[in-house]
Parts: sequence; C-alpha cells; structure tokens
Amino acid sequence: MPVVIKQGGECGEGGGSPASLMSQETNRKSASRRFAPASVVFAAVGVALFTYFVWSAGPGKIWENISRIGAGFLLILVLSGLRFVVRAWSWTLCFEAPHRLGVWEAFKAHLIGDTAGNIVSLGMVVSEPTKAALVRERVPLVAAVSAIAVENLLYMLTVVVFLFCGTATLLLAFPLTKALWWLSVGILAGVVVSVAVASWAVRRQFRFLTGALAWANRRGFGRASFERRRERVATLEERVYGFHARNRARFLPILLLQSSFHLLGVLEAYLTIYLISDVPPTLLTAFLFETVNRIINIVFKYIPLRAGVDEAGTGALARVLKFGEAAGVTLAIVRKARMVFWMTVGVALLVSRGLSLRSVAAEAERAQRAVAEQ
Repeated sequence: MPVVIKQGGECGEGGGSPASLMSQETNRKSASRRFAPASVVFAAVGVALFTYFVWSAGPGKIWENISRIGAGFLLILVLSGLRFVVRAWSWTLCFEAPHRLGVWEAFKAHLIGDTAGNIVSLGMVVSEPTKAALVRERVPLVAAVSAIAVENLLYMLTVVVFLFCGTATLLLAFPLTKALWWLSVGILAGVVVSVAVASWAVRRQFRFLTGALAWANRRGFGRASFERRRERVATLEERVYGFHARNRARFLPILLLQSSFHLLGVLEAYLTIYLISDVPPTLLTAFLFETVNRIINIVFKYIPLRAGVDEAGTGALARVLKFGEAAGVTLAIVRKARMVFWMTVGVALLVSRGLSLRSVAAEAERAQRAVAEQ
C-alpha cells in the first residue's frame, strides 16, 4: 500500500506489513538513485557558470547594486508570493464538481511542489505529481491530476502569447547582436510551431497517453494490466479535453489569473531594476526582462535554480537594454534570493508534515503510477 500524505502533518498509514514497508523503502531509494546523479551534474555546471558570470560582471558592482535594495526586498517577496497565490487559485478553478480544493491548501501544495522542482533536476517530473499527492486526502488523485493538467495547459497558452509578444518586441525595437537576433527568430519559430501542433492536437483531441500505452502494449510491456490502465488514462484525457465544454464560464477567470501571474513578474522586474540601477526602467524593459526569465525557466528547468544560465541570459539582455551587465546579473541573483526564501518556506511546510524531499519525490513517483492503476 503506498504511503499517503496526510493533511494533518502525518505521513504513512501508521503501520503496514514488513513487505509493504520494504517496498516503500525500495521505492524511495529507487527515486533517489534516479534523480541524484543528474542533480549533482547539473548543479555543478550551474555553480561553475554562476561563478564565471558573477566574476565577469564584477562582484564589487553587484554587491553595490544589492546593497541598494534594502527594505525593498520585502516588497519583492510580496510580489513573488502573490504569483504563487494566483497560480494556486487558478488550479482550484480547474477542479470539476463535486470536487473542490481551497486556495490555502492549493497554495501550500503548489509551493512545496515548486520547491521540489527547483531543487531536483528534471524538476517538473517531480513538482507536478507532488502537488497532486499532497492534496489526495482532500480530493481524488485523478481529479487533482486532471486539474493540474488543465491548469498547466492554460498556463502554457498564456506563456506562448507572452513569449511571442516579448520576443517580437525585442526584435523590432532594439538593435541585437547576430547571435541574439537568430536566437530570437528561433524562439518565434518555436512558438509558431508549438501553437500549430497544439491546435492540431486539441482539434483532433489526440490522445497522447493512451497512444503511448498502446505503443508499449504492442511491444510487450504491461500487457497484463493494459486494458485497466488504458481505461483509467482515457478517463483522465477525457476530463482534460472535455473541461472547456463543461466549464466555459471558468475560462476567462482562469486566464485572467494566469495573466496576473505574468503581470506580477513584470512588476517584480521593474521594481528590482528601479532599486538597483541608475538607469530608470520602463514597463517595456521590465516586460522584456520577464520574457527572458520565462524562456530561461522553460528551457533550463533541469538546472537547479537556473544557476548560471539566468545570470548569462539576463546579463546579456541588460547590455542590450543599456543597463549594464552587472545590473542584469544582480537581477538574476535577487530572483534567486527570493526563490530561496520561498523554498525555505516550502521546506518548512514539508517538515511540519514530517516529510522530506526524498519522501516527496518517492510519493510523486507513486502518484504517477496510481493514476493509471487505481
């Protein structure tokens, strides 16, 4: 029997057979062995890149910029915290009757999942199932997973629009180096292709998960439980594809919340640049900084805290926008500081439940299996 994460701070069923306990421990060790080597490698690369770009921009100048922030960092924390709130709120709107989840419970699960995703490489593999596992005592696991899938799809829709507008603006309004010009063109092309593929998949209601199960079955994997798994996975896909038809009135509020997430990111970038730079920012430049931040978060999700790559990308953009590389690197470091703060809160929530990142990773793995097998 898998370990169930209790809402009241308990973990486990309070007992279990020796065989069950041994199986749980084996699962934890398996999850740890799978993620640990990649985490170490990517973390090492990130630290090396971080050190290089901080040294290149000038540690003294960066420290001078950071010292200007002062109490303004509290406002930065508030803005970043509100971003967690609006994503959690939008997730609660993706549940269908009779299932409901409170914003506070969703916020805690979202924060813990984000913490796990930022620490563990290939974080999205852990972060999204973790959110579902943490609320399984409040709502059925399949309902939580389908709500996460819907929320993520709508979030990616707003991300695509955000990236297209930001990259197009950068191309049209600012002189770029040849490398940045081609990179921007590549991003725009990727956005167009992604939209085309996603539109085709939605119109055809293409069943990726059931297709993958059928492919595995044809090659002799999981034949004994194929029909049961196919039925469960097909139900999950139907929930996701049918959400719009059953809940048209919710789409606008969800999209407004997702848009608020990006707007809060722009305001956070504006405030940070305003505090650290002699050059006054505009909402347009803050919008471009947040665009680059979104790109880095998507492309380099597997690097913990996006160490090094955030400094490189934000520093390069800051040079283009005439703020200076040190201002861009400082902005990236301030982002890390507020991430560390909220990760600390996430770890504290884990500890209050008697959990650890290792147990959460193992529970996330079991949640993924349970969706197809329960």
